[in-house]
Amino acid sequence: MNQHINPTELTKPTGYTHVVKSTPGTTIYISGQIAFDKDAKVVGVGDFRAQTVQVFENLKAALAACGATFADVVKVTTFVTDMKNAPTLREVRAGYFGANPPAGTLVQVSGLVIPELMIEIEAVAVVGA
Repeated sequence: MNQHINPTELTKPTGYTHVVKSTPGTTIYISGQIAFDKDAKVVGVGDFRAQTVQVFENLKAALAACGATFADVVKVTTFVTDMKNAPTLREVRAGYFGANPPAGTLVQVSGLVIPELMIEIEAVAVVGA
């Protein structure tokens, strides 16, 4: 079981949890997911929301392949090419993680593997805890 902790000494988080404590289980590391469909075509060129949804759907598929769900995710690292899209990211992310989001880091980068991509997310999950 994962325990979500937001110490009162830290700021109130928006869309993430400061600390996720996990008891022993199987750890799953998911490589950075981008807005590719299964045929490696970019979904949502120029549309941050569409790309973000595709990335979360890719994460969902990766988790399911291991018998996991978003409830098992303990940490995400998100890379965006423009921080102005953070509110859209938070909105979409909330739809997948709900009331107990994982620990998270958000980083602005100058570019991703191909110029059309606007977001990439990697994740760590723990199952059987």
